[in-house]
Amino acid sequence: MADWLQDVRDHCEKNAPELLLLFDIYAAEAAFGRSYISADSALLKPGARIIEVGAGTFLLSCQLAREGFEVTALEPTGSGFSHFQQLRQLVRDRAEFLGCLPRVIGFPAEVLSEKNCFDFAFSVNVMEHVNDIPRVMANIAASLAPGASYRFTCPNYLFPYEPHFNIPTLFSKKLTEKAFHRRIFKAKSMPDPAGMWQSLNWIDVLKVWRVARGLAGISATFNRSLLVSTLERIAIDEDFASRRSPAMRSLLLLLVRLRLHRLFQFVPAIFQPIMDCRLKKTNTQG
Repeated sequence: MADWLQDVRDHCEKNAPELLLLFDIYAAEAAFGRSYISADSALLKPGARIIEVGAGTFLLSCQLAREGFEVTALEPTGSGFSHFQQLRQLVRDRAEFLGCLPRVIGFPAEVLSEKNCFDFAFSVNVMEHVNDIPRVMANIAASLAPGASYRFTCPNYLFPYEPHFNIPTLFSKKLTEKAFHRRIFKAKSMPDPAGMWQSLNWIDVLKVWRVARGLAGISATFNRSLLVSTLERIAIDEDFASRRSPAMRSLLLLLVRLRLHRLFQFVPAIFQPIMDCRLKKTNTQG
Protein backbone atom coordinates (compact mmCIF):
# COMPACT_ATOMS: atom_id res chain seq x y z
CA MET A 1 0.00 0.00 0.00
CA ALA A 2 2.94 2.32 0.63
CA ASP A 3 3.75 2.40 -3.09
CA TRP A 4 0.18 3.42 -3.95
CA LEU A 5 0.07 6.16 -1.33
CA GLN A 6 3.43 7.53 -2.42
CA ASP A 7 2.32 7.55 -6.06
CA VAL A 8 -0.80 9.54 -5.23
CA ARG A 9 1.17 11.89 -2.97
CA ASP A 10 3.58 12.63 -5.83
CA HIS A 11 0.59 13.31 -8.09
CA CYS A 12 -0.89 15.62 -5.49
CA GLU A 13 2.39 17.44 -4.95
CA LYS A 14 2.66 18.07 -8.69
CA ASN A 15 -0.93 19.24 -9.23
CA ALA A 16 -2.12 20.64 -5.89
CA PRO A 17 0.73 21.01 -3.38
CA GLU A 18 -1.53 22.99 -1.06
CA LEU A 19 -3.42 19.74 -0.37
CA LEU A 20 -0.41 17.76 0.84
CA LEU A 21 -1.14 18.19 4.53
CA LEU A 22 -4.71 17.08 3.98
CA PHE A 23 -3.53 14.15 1.88
CA ASP A 24 -1.18 12.97 4.62
CA ILE A 25 -4.08 12.86 7.09
CA TYR A 26 -6.25 10.78 4.79
CA ALA A 27 -3.33 8.58 3.76
CA ALA A 28 -2.75 7.70 7.40
CA GLU A 29 -6.45 6.92 7.79
CA ALA A 30 -6.35 4.69 4.71
CA ALA A 31 -3.35 2.82 6.09
CA PHE A 32 -5.19 2.34 9.37
CA GLY A 33 -8.28 1.13 7.53
CA ARG A 34 -6.22 -1.43 5.61
CA SER A 35 -4.80 -2.81 8.85
CA TYR A 36 -8.27 -2.75 10.42
CA ILE A 37 -9.68 -5.15 7.80
CA SER A 38 -6.49 -7.16 7.19
CA ALA A 39 -7.67 -10.30 8.99
CA ASP A 40 -11.05 -10.19 7.23
CA SER A 41 -9.62 -9.63 3.76
CA ALA A 42 -7.14 -12.46 4.23
CA LEU A 43 -10.08 -14.86 4.46
CA LEU A 44 -11.67 -13.67 1.22
CA LYS A 45 -11.21 -15.41 -2.11
CA PRO A 46 -9.46 -13.61 -5.00
CA GLY A 47 -11.93 -11.36 -6.74
CA ALA A 48 -14.28 -11.25 -3.75
CA ARG A 49 -16.88 -8.49 -3.82
CA ILE A 50 -16.21 -5.76 -1.23
CA ILE A 51 -18.12 -2.58 -0.51
CA GLU A 52 -16.57 0.27 1.45
CA VAL A 53 -19.39 2.30 2.98
CA GLY A 54 -18.16 5.86 3.21
CA ALA A 55 -15.09 5.57 1.00
CA GLY A 56 -13.87 9.14 1.56
CA THR A 57 -11.04 9.94 -0.80
CA PHE A 58 -11.12 6.38 -2.28
CA LEU A 59 -7.51 5.70 -1.24
CA LEU A 60 -8.38 2.45 0.51
CA SER A 61 -10.94 1.30 -2.06
CA CYS A 62 -8.39 1.80 -4.83
CA GLN A 63 -5.80 -0.17 -2.89
CA LEU A 64 -8.21 -3.07 -2.50
CA ALA A 65 -8.89 -2.92 -6.24
CA ARG A 66 -5.12 -3.05 -6.82
CA GLU A 67 -5.08 -6.24 -4.77
CA GLY A 68 -7.56 -7.88 -7.10
CA PHE A 69 -10.84 -7.51 -5.22
CA GLU A 70 -14.03 -6.40 -6.96
CA VAL A 71 -14.62 -3.17 -5.05
CA THR A 72 -17.60 -0.86 -4.75
CA ALA A 73 -16.91 2.52 -3.13
CA LEU A 74 -20.01 4.20 -1.73
CA GLU A 75 -19.38 7.87 -1.00
CA PRO A 76 -21.81 10.79 -1.20
CA THR A 77 -20.49 14.27 -0.45
CA GLY A 78 -22.19 15.09 2.82
CA SER A 79 -22.28 17.87 5.38
CA GLY A 80 -18.89 18.51 6.89
CA PHE A 81 -16.90 16.80 4.13
CA SER A 82 -16.90 19.09 1.10
CA HIS A 83 -13.30 20.07 1.89
CA PHE A 84 -11.81 16.92 0.34
CA GLN A 85 -13.66 17.03 -2.98
CA GLN A 86 -10.61 18.25 -4.89
CA LEU A 87 -8.35 15.72 -3.22
CA ARG A 88 -10.79 12.93 -3.98
CA GLN A 89 -10.80 13.89 -7.66
CA LEU A 90 -7.00 13.75 -7.76
CA VAL A 91 -7.13 10.23 -6.32
CA ARG A 92 -9.75 9.18 -8.86
CA ASP A 93 -7.73 10.59 -11.74
CA ARG A 94 -4.63 8.69 -10.67
CA ALA A 95 -6.54 5.46 -10.05
CA GLU A 96 -8.20 5.65 -13.45
CA PHE A 97 -4.81 6.16 -15.09
CA LEU A 98 -3.35 3.15 -13.26
CA GLY A 99 -6.41 0.96 -13.82
CA CYS A 100 -7.42 0.53 -10.18
CA LEU A 101 -10.51 2.72 -9.96
CA PRO A 102 -13.29 0.84 -8.16
CA ARG A 103 -16.95 1.06 -9.01
CA VAL A 104 -18.12 4.31 -7.42
CA ILE A 105 -21.68 5.01 -6.31
CA GLY A 106 -22.40 8.53 -5.16
CA PHE A 107 -25.60 8.13 -3.19
CA PRO A 108 -25.99 7.62 0.58
CA ALA A 109 -26.27 4.22 2.22
CA GLU A 110 -29.85 5.09 3.17
CA VAL A 111 -30.87 4.30 -0.43
CA LEU A 112 -28.57 1.33 -1.09
CA SER A 113 -30.79 -1.27 -2.73
CA GLU A 114 -28.47 -4.10 -3.78
CA LYS A 115 -29.29 -7.52 -2.32
CA ASN A 116 -27.22 -10.56 -1.35
CA CYS A 117 -24.18 -9.60 -3.41
CA PHE A 118 -21.21 -8.49 -1.27
CA ASP A 119 -18.78 -10.91 0.35
CA PHE A 120 -17.57 -8.28 2.82
CA ALA A 121 -18.58 -4.75 3.77
CA PHE A 122 -16.79 -2.30 6.01
CA SER A 123 -16.58 1.31 7.09
CA VAL A 124 -14.17 3.29 9.25
CA ASN A 125 -15.47 6.28 11.23
CA VAL A 126 -18.53 6.64 9.02
CA MET A 127 -21.52 5.34 10.97
CA GLU A 128 -21.50 8.34 13.31
CA HIS A 129 -22.31 10.55 10.30
CA VAL A 130 -25.22 8.72 8.62
CA ASN A 131 -28.68 10.27 8.75
CA ASP A 132 -30.66 7.11 9.50
CA ILE A 133 -28.78 4.44 11.47
CA PRO A 134 -31.49 1.70 11.33
CA ARG A 135 -32.03 2.09 7.58
CA VAL A 136 -28.31 2.08 6.82
CA MET A 137 -27.74 -1.04 8.91
CA ALA A 138 -30.72 -2.76 7.29
CA ASN A 139 -29.62 -1.85 3.76
CA ILE A 140 -26.04 -2.98 4.25
CA ALA A 141 -27.19 -6.20 5.93
CA ALA A 142 -29.49 -6.88 2.99
CA SER A 143 -26.64 -6.30 0.54
CA LEU A 144 -24.47 -9.02 2.12
CA ALA A 145 -24.17 -12.43 0.54
CA PRO A 146 -25.09 -15.37 2.80
CA GLY A 147 -22.36 -15.85 5.40
CA ALA A 148 -20.82 -12.42 4.74
CA SER A 149 -20.33 -9.69 7.33
CA TYR A 150 -20.25 -5.93 7.71
CA ARG A 151 -17.57 -4.64 10.06
CA PHE A 152 -17.45 -1.04 11.18
CA THR A 153 -15.77 1.12 13.75
CA CYS A 154 -16.97 4.48 15.05
CA PRO A 155 -17.29 6.36 18.35
CA ASN A 156 -19.56 5.01 21.06
CA TYR A 157 -21.43 7.99 22.46
CA LEU A 158 -22.33 6.17 25.66
CA PHE A 159 -18.75 7.04 26.59
CA PRO A 160 -18.73 10.76 27.56
CA TYR A 161 -16.27 12.03 24.95
CA GLU A 162 -16.64 13.51 21.46
CA PRO A 163 -13.45 12.71 19.48
CA HIS A 164 -13.93 15.05 16.51
CA PHE A 165 -13.97 18.13 18.74
CA ASN A 166 -12.05 16.72 21.73
CA ILE A 167 -14.75 17.67 24.21
CA PRO A 168 -16.61 15.81 26.97
CA THR A 169 -20.25 15.05 26.29
CA LEU A 170 -23.08 15.99 28.62
CA PHE A 171 -25.85 13.37 28.31
CA SER A 172 -27.10 14.56 24.91
CA LYS A 173 -25.95 16.29 21.75
CA LYS A 174 -28.22 19.26 22.44
CA LEU A 175 -26.90 19.83 25.96
CA THR A 176 -23.31 19.32 24.84
CA GLU A 177 -23.81 21.93 22.11
CA LYS A 178 -25.11 24.45 24.62
CA ALA A 179 -22.20 23.89 26.97
CA PHE A 180 -19.46 23.95 24.32
CA HIS A 181 -21.04 26.12 21.61
CA ARG A 182 -18.05 28.38 21.06
CA ARG A 183 -15.51 25.56 21.13
CA ILE A 184 -17.55 23.61 18.58
CA PHE A 185 -18.49 26.27 16.05
CA LYS A 186 -15.22 28.22 16.32
CA ALA A 187 -13.04 25.13 15.95
CA LYS A 188 -10.01 25.89 13.79
CA SER A 189 -8.95 22.28 13.36
CA MET A 190 -11.50 21.65 10.60
CA PRO A 191 -12.73 23.67 7.61
CA ASP A 192 -16.45 23.19 8.33
CA PRO A 193 -17.09 22.69 12.07
CA ALA A 194 -20.81 23.50 11.81
CA GLY A 195 -21.27 20.91 9.07
CA MET A 196 -19.24 18.36 10.98
CA TRP A 197 -21.25 18.89 14.17
CA GLN A 198 -24.54 18.70 12.27
CA SER A 199 -23.50 15.37 10.74
CA LEU A 200 -22.95 13.62 14.08
CA ASN A 201 -25.77 11.26 15.05
CA TRP A 202 -24.72 10.20 18.58
CA ILE A 203 -24.57 6.50 17.74
CA ASP A 204 -23.87 4.07 20.56
CA VAL A 205 -23.48 0.36 21.25
CA LEU A 206 -26.99 -0.05 22.64
CA LYS A 207 -28.61 1.59 19.61
CA VAL A 208 -26.66 -0.65 17.25
CA TRP A 209 -27.48 -3.77 19.27
CA ARG A 210 -31.20 -2.94 19.34
CA VAL A 211 -31.31 -2.36 15.59
CA ALA A 212 -29.34 -5.52 14.85
CA ARG A 213 -31.67 -7.57 17.06
CA GLY A 214 -34.55 -6.57 14.77
CA LEU A 215 -32.80 -7.60 11.54
CA ALA A 216 -33.79 -11.09 10.38
CA GLY A 217 -30.86 -13.42 9.88
CA ILE A 218 -28.30 -10.98 11.31
CA SER A 219 -26.13 -11.43 14.40
CA ALA A 220 -24.10 -8.61 15.99
CA THR A 221 -20.86 -8.94 17.94
CA PHE A 222 -18.59 -6.29 19.43
CA ASN A 223 -14.81 -6.60 19.49
CA ARG A 224 -13.26 -5.10 22.64
CA SER A 225 -9.59 -5.12 21.60
CA LEU A 226 -9.60 -2.30 19.02
CA LEU A 227 -9.23 0.32 21.75
CA VAL A 228 -5.89 -1.21 22.75
CA SER A 229 -4.45 -0.90 19.23
CA THR A 230 -5.87 2.62 18.89
CA LEU A 231 -4.09 3.74 22.04
CA GLU A 232 -0.89 2.22 20.71
CA ARG A 233 -1.42 4.17 17.50
CA ILE A 234 -1.52 7.38 19.51
CA ALA A 235 1.93 6.52 20.83
CA ILE A 236 3.51 6.07 17.38
CA ASP A 237 1.44 8.24 15.00
CA GLU A 238 2.13 11.91 15.73
CA ASP A 239 -0.49 13.24 13.30
CA PHE A 240 -3.16 11.02 14.82
CA ALA A 241 -2.07 11.90 18.35
CA SER A 242 -2.11 15.65 17.59
CA ARG A 243 -5.90 15.52 17.15
CA ARG A 244 -6.24 14.90 20.90
CA SER A 245 -5.84 17.55 23.55
CA PRO A 246 -2.35 17.76 25.12
CA ALA A 247 -3.71 16.61 28.48
CA MET A 248 -5.51 13.62 26.96
CA ARG A 249 -2.49 12.69 24.87
CA SER A 250 -0.17 12.82 27.89
CA LEU A 251 -2.49 10.58 29.88
CA LEU A 252 -2.84 8.05 27.07
CA LEU A 253 0.89 7.97 26.40
CA LEU A 254 1.51 7.27 30.08
CA LEU A 255 -0.96 4.39 30.02
CA VAL A 256 0.76 2.91 26.96
CA ARG A 257 4.24 3.26 28.46
CA LEU A 258 3.08 1.48 31.60
CA ARG A 259 1.22 -1.07 29.44
CA LEU A 260 -1.89 -0.40 31.46
CA HIS A 261 -3.80 0.27 28.23
CA ARG A 262 -4.01 -3.50 27.68
CA LEU A 263 -6.50 -3.69 30.52
CA PHE A 264 -9.06 -1.90 28.34
CA GLN A 265 -9.70 -5.08 26.35
CA PHE A 266 -11.52 -6.40 29.41
CA VAL A 267 -13.87 -3.39 29.59
CA PRO A 268 -17.38 -4.20 28.26
CA ALA A 269 -18.07 -2.74 24.81
CA ILE A 270 -20.85 -0.56 26.19
CA PHE A 271 -18.31 1.42 28.24
CA GLN A 272 -15.59 1.77 25.60
CA PRO A 273 -15.13 5.02 23.61
CA ILE A 274 -14.63 3.12 20.35
CA MET A 275 -17.13 0.70 18.84
CA ASP A 276 -15.95 -2.19 16.69
CA CYS A 277 -19.03 -4.04 15.49
CA ARG A 278 -19.59 -6.96 13.15
CA LEU A 279 -22.97 -7.70 11.58
CA LYS A 280 -22.96 -11.20 10.14
CA LYS A 281 -25.59 -12.61 7.82
CA THR A 282 -26.47 -16.06 9.05
CA ASN A 283 -29.05 -17.04 6.42
CA THR A 284 -30.39 -16.04 3.00
CA GLN A 285 -32.97 -13.54 4.24
CA GLY A 286 -32.61 -9.80 3.50
